[in-house]
Amino acid sequence: MTSGGELSRAAIAAIDPTRQLDDVLGLSDHLRDALWRVQSADLRAQDSRGGLVVAGMGGSAIGGALAWAALGGRASRPIAITRGYALTPWITPDVTVLCVSYSGDTEETLAAFDAAGALGARRIVSTTGGALAREARADGVPVIPLPGGFEPRAAVGYGLVVALEVAALAGVGERLRSEIDVAAAHAEQLVARWGPDAGEDSLAKRLARTLQATTPQIVGAGLTAPIAYRWKTQINENAKRPCFAGELPEFDHNEIVGWERAHEHGRFSAVFLDDHDLHPRVRARIAITRELVAEHAVVAESVSTIGETRVERLVSLVLLGDLVSVYLAALDGVDPAPVEPIRKLKAALAEHEVGAPKP
Repeated sequence: MTSGGELSRAAIAAIDPTRQLDDVLGLSDHLRDALWRVQSADLRAQDSRGGLVVAGMGGSAIGGALAWAALGGRASRPIAITRGYALTPWITPDVTVLCVSYSGDTEETLAAFDAAGALGARRIVSTTGGALAREARADGVPVIPLPGGFEPRAAVGYGLVVALEVAALAGVGERLRSEIDVAAAHAEQLVARWGPDAGEDSLAKRLARTLQATTPQIVGAGLTAPIAYRWKTQINENAKRPCFAGELPEFDHNEIVGWERAHEHGRFSAVFLDDHDLHPRVRARIAITRELVAEHAVVAESVSTIGETRVERLVSLVLLGDLVSVYLAALDGVDPAPVEPIRKLKAALAEHEVGAPKP
């Protein structure tokens, strides 16, 4: 636990020996480097009338979901995210399948890679190496190399840019390089505002202290829906605590009722992620729903994206959530890096012949 709840750079470093915080603070550099890596891969444009499928798990899949949100109405063809062993049944040879695995050894993604090949779909791989890179090169499939040394979840900037660039190459969405550059510059400014060198009353630090000792639910809508899921998974993995995600307006048709007795079951909090470009009725729902949830929650907060373009606004809240998750870990004295339950699960799965990872 940080001394007195202090969230200075030195205090966080005491519980963060692998410097996960630095990876969060480096988001702007990751966005720029990702553009260079895609360009260096020398991929050819190929019109994919059937759309784009991003196959991946965990931190390797979130980039696709964020890219879909960043494109919004500018996506001219379907974009689907598959998290599992099988691809969606409608995939045909005129679909581009982007297989993303940071380690290159994610068994679900390897299965999706094989399935896409069997269907004759165009495949592109993004990874640091492993079995996925070996199989891709053996099959003549282009590989976008990712830098090593990260926890997979810390490579979110790479995942976002790779998915956006592949979508453009596949004719699925507009090329957003200028928006990515603007978002990278904006992220640098937000690091100064929310990072460890900012005041103890900064938004990110205040939110972390507010959520400490609670079980949070993060609620998004439209552009912020996949960001809410990102907050959830970052709090799960970095702060090692339960966290849940919801999406409006669906939230108002079921989950809102569960809050009536929340105080009887524990200390629950809520954070609603707003965006100025959401449907006016959805924005009204955020305000009203927050008030209703606040009656039963320890705290109910609302934060909004910052920026002009969709990419800029999306990146602002991704950065904020990542910082909050590391600050929560620091407040609890928890090293954000290890994910021991995932390691144990993979070890147990490896003992089973059926579904075991490829050698």
